[in-house]
Amino acid sequence: MASFPPTVNEKLIARSRTVGELLAPTSPFDKKCGRENWTVAFAPDGSYFAWSQGHRIVKLVPWSQCLNNFLLHGTKNVANSVSTRLPRQNSDSGQKNNPCEHIIDCGDIVWSLAFGSSVPEKQSRCVNIEWHRFKFGQDQLLLATGLNNGRIKIWDVYTGKLLLNLMDHTEVVRDLTFAPDGSLILVSASRDKTLRVWDLKDDGNMMKVLRGHQNWVYGCAFSPDSSVLCSVGASKAVFLWDMDKYSMIRKLEGHHNDVVACEFSPDGALLATASYDTRVYVWDPHTGVILMEFGHLFPPPTPIFAGGANDRWVRSVSFSHDGLHIASLADDKMVRFWRIDEEYPVQVAPLNNGLCCTFSTDGSVLAAGQDGSVYFWATPRQVSSLQHLCRMAIRRVMPTSQVKNLPIPSKVVEFLCYQI
Repeated sequence: MASFPPTVNEKLIARSRTVGELLAPTSPFDKKCGRENWTVAFAPDGSYFAWSQGHRIVKLVPWSQCLNNFLLHGTKNVANSVSTRLPRQNSDSGQKNNPCEHIIDCGDIVWSLAFGSSVPEKQSRCVNIEWHRFKFGQDQLLLATGLNNGRIKIWDVYTGKLLLNLMDHTEVVRDLTFAPDGSLILVSASRDKTLRVWDLKDDGNMMKVLRGHQNWVYGCAFSPDSSVLCSVGASKAVFLWDMDKYSMIRKLEGHHNDVVACEFSPDGALLATASYDTRVYVWDPHTGVILMEFGHLFPPPTPIFAGGANDRWVRSVSFSHDGLHIASLADDKMVRFWRIDEEYPVQVAPLNNGLCCTFSTDGSVLAAGQDGSVYFWATPRQVSSLQHLCRMAIRRVMPTSQVKNLPIPSKVVEFLCYQI
């Protein structure tokens, strides 16, 4: 089957411009198995980029220096010599104003990464606050790594030193996410069918176990205001959790196979989920309604063949900073960029064996991981409509339910709601 409907000419869809690539070093005897790049991540302030190179190794590089190298030396084979051009970290300095690269051996296969930054004014939820082993300052930047053996290791990004070793999961830690509010609350998703909530300001103590998934949990993501958590997993599972009460809000019904990735829009009004049923759904998480469907197999598989063709399984999804674009990565060797209000991709890019993707902090670049290496593309630049800008602006101060109750004409309410 074709990747797009017969009525759509693939030649008319723009190809994304390649920005650069970071290639993992290989040797003639290096086995491909174990080199999978399961995760890539950008620091919240855009200062660092991290990815798993396979074979237990995570690489941390200053993102601005990476971009400069791409501009100076072109896009090809940049990372083969990147370590010779980026300054290495000295043991006696770890200053924020002198970012340096690190190569971290995590001791086991790395499945997930997440950056977390501290806001001192955001108090810990723990009761005993008199004594702590760690006191995280405002300039603190942490990297959490989820491992094959169920452990989570927390690293200081500026020094590359191991700070904490969290050991309650019994299976692979498949995904990690920090609360965006600077509280250093960390949530982990595992194949042991649980999500666990950790307070790093309380020396990494585990606060809560969220149970509800009947099978593997593949991914989790916080809403921008840190009040809601989405978790996705096997058996079509998409759950929303109230992170103040640690209780389940609702289960979203619609996917026909395992759901493997999720992410909220920057204003928190939309939720994107990716599934092995060859679809990406865009939901209104406040009502549970599917607003948009992005298909990767045409015609789409019926529920009885919900798995579709496994060369169309969607592996990853990411929301851009502008709230207008979504990137998806599927097994058909394609990366697609979608507008939330259009049925077909606006740009595409080729990628073999891609496993993960994420937008840079400013949304200008998409990073995608494959076999220990990372590839970067420029993201679509399109002028947002007045309607989209109004929706984004009002969602940053009130949720959908409050928008619908505003004392304004019904037509204006419709204009402000995501009735895609």
